[in-house]
Amino acid sequence: MANYNPGPVILTGMVLASTPVNDYDRRVVLLTKERGKITAFAKGARRQGSRLLAATDQFCFGSFKMFEGRSAYNLVEASISNYFEELRADFSGACLGMYFLEFADYYTRENNDEVEMLKLLYQSVKAVCHPSLDNRLVKVIYEIKAIAVNGEFPGIPAESNLSESAAYTVGFIVDTPVEKLYTFAVSDSVLLELEELSSKYMDKCIDRKFKSLEIWNLS
Repeated sequence: MANYNPGPVILTGMVLASTPVNDYDRRVVLLTKERGKITAFAKGARRQGSRLLAATDQFCFGSFKMFEGRSAYNLVEASISNYFEELRADFSGACLGMYFLEFADYYTRENNDEVEMLKLLYQSVKAVCHPSLDNRLVKVIYEIKAIAVNGEFPGIPAESNLSESAAYTVGFIVDTPVEKLYTFAVSDSVLLELEELSSKYMDKCIDRKFKSLEIWNLS
């Protein structure tokens, strides 16, 4: 049997999760443009001075050079374009960003077309870092758009009695390209309507709870 030794691949994506393995290695889960969600091992990434030490932290977005194995990838180089360092000084924002990562980890699949989900994740974390945006609205937009991107948006329930403004906003979120999502504000009353509706969507489409969201709700 021929040896399984393909050449390196360059993948663009974001680190969703990073856990220690053995004494100095890391196991990372990335959401990538080319391969959907993947698992990779970064040997020596936890050694002081390793080029992969910072590049394998959660939130890191950039290009990752790796070799494909039979069940996982081996990460050898990374070029990070955004570390989202603003979140290190914002506990509440970091918790919300972690929720977005945890949600994406749960909601995406390997070898699936996850380009829109990656764009949504990136733009949503950027929005959390923007001081003028209401994080409650950012959360609602992320949840509704993620469900729509995944093809599970159920429409507005007939019994919801949404105001015209809230119904318009839901339609805008569903139909607008990801890059233009975080460009508006709503009144407190409309935000409450959106939060209630998004909660119903989540109960219908998502069958798990997220620890990071529970922490964010307490922050």
